[in-house]
Amino acid sequence: KIKISTVSAKVESGEERKETQDRVEEERRHQTEACIVRIMKDRKHMSHNDLINEVTRQLATRFQPNPLNIKKRVEGLIEREYLERGDDRNSYNYLA
Repeated sequence: KIKISTVSAKVESGEERKETQDRVEEERRHQTEACIVRIMKDRKHMSHNDLINEVTRQLATRFQPNPLNIKKRVEGLIEREYLERGDDRNSYNYLA
């Protein structure tokens, strides 16, 4: 006879699931911001829609970013003075 031990799948409790979800969201925020800064550093000036499309395209291999979350990250970068709004209010300029 051969004994094969069964591997029981670890089930996350509600608290662990929330903790994992928070870590994933935090990591995605950092990835999104890094992607935006990389794009804007290269292009210097970009329209809002082009930036959303480019960020979505570049992050598609990792996760599907939500345009609303991208907009929030852009707002955060504007507050921290990495970006500024363009003259037409529908574009961004790279500052840092």
